[in-house]
Amino acid sequence: MDGRDLVRSVSLVGSGRAARGLRTVRAAWRRRRIDAAGLPLRGPERARVPGQVRDVEPGPGGGLIRFDRSELRIVVAANGAVFWGWDGAGALPSYALAGSGPEPDPRAVLEPDKDGGWRVVAERVTVVVSRHGALQVCTPGGVVLRRELPPRWWEPVGGGAARWVQRSEVAADARFFGLGGRASGPRLRDGRYRLWNTDPGRAFGPGDDPLYLTMPVQLVVADAGTHLVFHDTTWDGSVVLREGEEGAGSGHDRAGRCEVHMDGGPLRCWAMVGTPARVLYTWASLTGAPALPPAWALGYQHARRGFGSEQEVRRIVAGYHERGLPLDAVHLGIDHFDDHRVFTVDEQRFPKLPVLAEELRRDGIRLVSVVDPAVRAEPGDAVYDGGSAVDAFVRDARGRTVEGLAWAGESVFPDFTHARVRAWWGGLYGERLEQGFAGFWHDMNEPTSFGAFGEPTLPRSARHALEGRGGDHREAHNVYALCMARAAYEGLRELAPEARPFVLSRSGWAGLQRYGGAWSGDVATGWPGLRASLSLVLGLGLCGVPYSGPDVGGADGGPSPELYLRWFQLGAYMPLFRTHAGPRAGRREPWEFGAEVLEHARAVLLERRRLLPYFVTLAHLARRTGAPYVRPLWWGSPEDRALRDCEDAFLLGDSLLVAPVLEPGAGRRAVRLPRGRWYDTVTEEAYEGPARVVVDAPLSRVPVFARAGAVLPVRGADGGLELEVWAPARGRTGGGLVVPDAGDGWEEPEIERYAARGRDGRVVVTREREDGAAEPPYPVRVRGLG
Repeated sequence: MDGRDLVRSVSLVGSGRAARGLRTVRAAWRRRRIDAAGLPLRGPERARVPGQVRDVEPGPGGGLIRFDRSELRIVVAANGAVFWGWDGAGALPSYALAGSGPEPDPRAVLEPDKDGGWRVVAERVTVVVSRHGALQVCTPGGVVLRRELPPRWWEPVGGGAARWVQRSEVAADARFFGLGGRASGPRLRDGRYRLWNTDPGRAFGPGDDPLYLTMPVQLVVADAGTHLVFHDTTWDGSVVLREGEEGAGSGHDRAGRCEVHMDGGPLRCWAMVGTPARVLYTWASLTGAPALPPAWALGYQHARRGFGSEQEVRRIVAGYHERGLPLDAVHLGIDHFDDHRVFTVDEQRFPKLPVLAEELRRDGIRLVSVVDPAVRAEPGDAVYDGGSAVDAFVRDARGRTVEGLAWAGESVFPDFTHARVRAWWGGLYGERLEQGFAGFWHDMNEPTSFGAFGEPTLPRSARHALEGRGGDHREAHNVYALCMARAAYEGLRELAPEARPFVLSRSGWAGLQRYGGAWSGDVATGWPGLRASLSLVLGLGLCGVPYSGPDVGGADGGPSPELYLRWFQLGAYMPLFRTHAGPRAGRREPWEFGAEVLEHARAVLLERRRLLPYFVTLAHLARRTGAPYVRPLWWGSPEDRALRDCEDAFLLGDSLLVAPVLEPGAGRRAVRLPRGRWYDTVTEEAYEGPARVVVDAPLSRVPVFARAGAVLPVRGADGGLELEVWAPARGRTGGGLVVPDAGDGWEEPEIERYAARGRDGRVVVTREREDGAAEPPYPVRVRGLG
């Protein structure tokens, strides 16, 4: 037990939760004892570097380069990504890759380079390896985007996992993004970022790191180009970033620097080069297409710890209906469980849950259930007995089942890295479906144990199957939640094959998008928490998880009416739009904040409902291209340095620019516009970018701009789809995409393409088909003509 565990445990005792605090102390000591017996002593270490090139062995898409003390496997894939693995490591096995990964590009060959080095030239990237093991990732024109210095390993003399460090250099003007869900960002400044999924144990703000969902995925944007780098290792580690500086020291540039430190695992990496859209497309082709949420999951959702009973749920839903507020889903937390036991129902407070679910469904509202991985360690509990029968729970190095302290009390944890366990767990969702639930949000799945915040619930020496390879929690921790999401997704596909699964996860890893989306976790109530909400969604989108969102209002304390409304307005333009509050945070229904807030919130909800066809289209495009719904302003103009540093506004798809209000008392705000013409969607005033403009931001709305020429699918007054067209600039054309969707199911609808052109003082909109242009099948409304 270390000092952090002790302080937090004593804090629990002193706060009046003495019984839980004492159990926490015992659990922490128990975990430390297990690790002391189960983990090998590190002892003295021996440093190693690759040495010099000895020989090469060409192969498909690249080949193997042998050095004095290591060997480097390098392969360019058919999708344009390049892989390299030291000590001969291959791309598989990998939790990040979808299937068996891409095929090698037969056109790429390993050939000699100058000074005894080697290179692989492909259509989109050139990789140069020096005779000492340095590696350069270059554009097709030969501009260096990233230079990897020769790696260094520290190997225990007595054997065991080697830790390693990989140092890299990027351009002086480069900016770093990504690394999963980070509260500080989306641009990642100088500092150390840990790669260890962590429950911080309190509501978090911009200064807290790490959080629930970390990924070793960097997106780097520079004048010379954009590239993504993924270090495919699930072990505990950290990334140290330092931005470069132009003209630093005697007129020379100082390169940006990155150091990746890992406690173990293979040193293997993927890199992809191109425009941001091309890079994310390649990343999605590598790690899997994002899951397509059902259309109702793109509406407004309400959650609250402490609904307490069926009557309370009905009262809240009636409150929305009486006030004319759209509502698409209600999330039930652990309070609906029987004494916190997962996959149960408290029949005293929820005696007819299936009846309630059916009543809500008839009104267009779905029920969503929380699911925790912790299973009460109590014979007689159906889930515990079923898991014991299939040997589902994690054991320590001596073969004993590991227990931790969670909401359910002393609990055991399924080993989701075993296919048999995932199949068993996925089948348990049948009970949830029978109760009428339509979706699921995974909580406490880092996994988290009370009193061990920042530390894993499970001892680091706990054993995991790791798909038959075998290993311990040091390797399995970061993918625990990813594998839990996979179990749920695959189980739901089998149990309800006609419906698209809805799975949210607080934690995860690279590839989470294959199974669902993410929610922010316990973001702090306050203006810094509001800003952190935007950072998290932007960062996750750039790591390939397009569907995510914050808990509107924050997790702790009661937001002021102004803060709540500004958060509500931001949430309306996030993929996941959900209000949520902890048990001590007070109510979060819009009418609890006064008549003025209620009126403005109604307008926000109606606008979200109006934009639902646009969100549905973005969801389908994300599945097919990997492009996030929410994008940084530099998405289409990465060469614009001013946009790279803009962190208080974002693009929603290609057509809308949203500038949320992130500071108290603001009635106006500055907005930086990318190049082109932009219309204020309320006043229809036109602005020419690139520019920095100051616009009104009254309490009733946040500034939203539409790109000139944009064709947006929206919901008309009669509930049908119509096209909202923003007039293109004189002499220019515009357009947009529409993906009509029935709301659920697996049919792949056709992408409809529309063009907007100015002609004789009016705007003409046509549907572009292979057999020629045609009249749009929907009503058209042209805006921006004034």
